[in-house]
Amino acid sequence: MDSETGDADALKDEAARRSGIHGWLDGIRSTKAGALTLKIIIGVIGTVMVVGGLIMVPFPGPGWLVVFAGLAVLATEFHWAHKLLEFGKRVLHAWTEWYKRQGWTVRIIVLVVTLAAMAVIIWAAMKVSLGIDLIVEARKLLGI
Repeated sequence: MDSETGDADALKDEAARRSGIHGWLDGIRSTKAGALTLKIIIGVIGTVMVVGGLIMVPFPGPGWLVVFAGLAVLATEFHWAHKLLEFGKRVLHAWTEWYKRQGWTVRIIVLVVTLAAMAVIIWAAMKVSLGIDLIVEARKLLGI
């Protein structure tokens, strides 16, 4: 006998039979409120991860890994994120293969551009967040 929630009880029972996280998520998705809440939570977590990863990209470390992990989180609820994740994987693989085929000159140019981008990001972050202009401070330190 269905309750006031319609088929939600039957869907929850079916989801409970599934094992692991998929069954748990299906149970949450079985009601409109649960589905909407899950989309909002997944959207916020995934977006924070993607934005944080993009900020970390120019720096040594796991920037791209965090971006792809954020897209994977978003892909659990959003089809567009799944398509973007697959596209990103293809592009990153193509870039990596291209980079491997390049000589030392191109590799050094890529390194210099990466370091320059990192320097600009650090300079902008210090100026905006702390009000410190690193160029002015360097000139003071060098007596210029």
